[in-house]
Amino acid sequence: MHTHRTPGQGKGAALGRRALVGGAALAALTSAGAGRAAATPSSASGAGSPAEGAWVPVPVPEQVPVTEHRVPVSGGGTLWCWDTGGRGRPVILCHPGSGSGESWPYQQPVLAGAGFRVIGYSRRGAYGSVAGSKTEAGTASGDLNTLADFLKLDRFHLSGSAAGGIVAVDYALSYGERLYGLTVSGSKAGVQDAEYAELEEAIQPAPFGEMPVDFRELGPSYRAGDRDGVAAWLEINARARTSDAFPQSLTNTITWDALESLAMPVQLIAGDGDLYSPPSMMRLHLPHLRHAEFQVVREAGHNAHWEQSVQWNRLLSSFLRRCANSR
Repeated sequence: MHTHRTPGQGKGAALGRRALVGGAALAALTSAGAGRAAATPSSASGAGSPAEGAWVPVPVPEQVPVTEHRVPVSGGGTLWCWDTGGRGRPVILCHPGSGSGESWPYQQPVLAGAGFRVIGYSRRGAYGSVAGSKTEAGTASGDLNTLADFLKLDRFHLSGSAAGGIVAVDYALSYGERLYGLTVSGSKAGVQDAEYAELEEAIQPAPFGEMPVDFRELGPSYRAGDRDGVAAWLEINARARTSDAFPQSLTNTITWDALESLAMPVQLIAGDGDLYSPPSMMRLHLPHLRHAEFQVVREAGHNAHWEQSVQWNRLLSSFLRRCANSR
């Protein structure tokens, strides 16, 4: 069963605290220079900035209508998803652990305006979805494959941020033949090699996990520069996890050796202020990927897609087009 609606209405109306702007205007802003190759760290300072190196807060753009679905998965669970439809190449957005299918208001109209079919969803136990039985839950990448089958997708682009990046890599290892390309943003990608795990622990000492979520997840420049944006992000975070949420296991053991088996183009995006996955850590993935690009988004933390959406959208749109031209 599905309905048509515009995201940002109903329970998502909290985003209305920020002035809405036309999606077409932001799409034009974001697509400027989208055809430029980007095999080196991004030097973008934010389109429309009044001065070199400066950026200004971007209001949440007006959303395009979507079709919603409740997708059945094993163990009595369901995944809430929204789909802009259309004949463009599909791109599925895989949300951070601090968010849900609501985490993409800056991407939905921009990518749709660029001609893509945009799909967002909530994993088990995230906003709008039902976790179901823990003993029959399977894996998050298996659920994602069920979603792709439900939507009758043959091949698609996959973009995962933070914890969603781990799910995206796990999916790519199991179902790589279904992907045009893979983007991993602000994520350790689930790598379990001992030295990498030790490095991760070293940069997040106690009491890091007890700090406020916006301190851990949003960069200091954004927290100081866009208080309304922080408040809107916190509202999504507050309703992101349901009472029946539980972690799902991975299908694969993700190691450096495993990453070397990925054949599709991969784009890595790091926020320069990310406390979880800073650029220095994400660069360690590059020698283990066959076809990889690496980008750094300025003045962003763990949620670069939200904090600096103009830069991030430009990088993703450009990568999606390059994948289309090369395959």
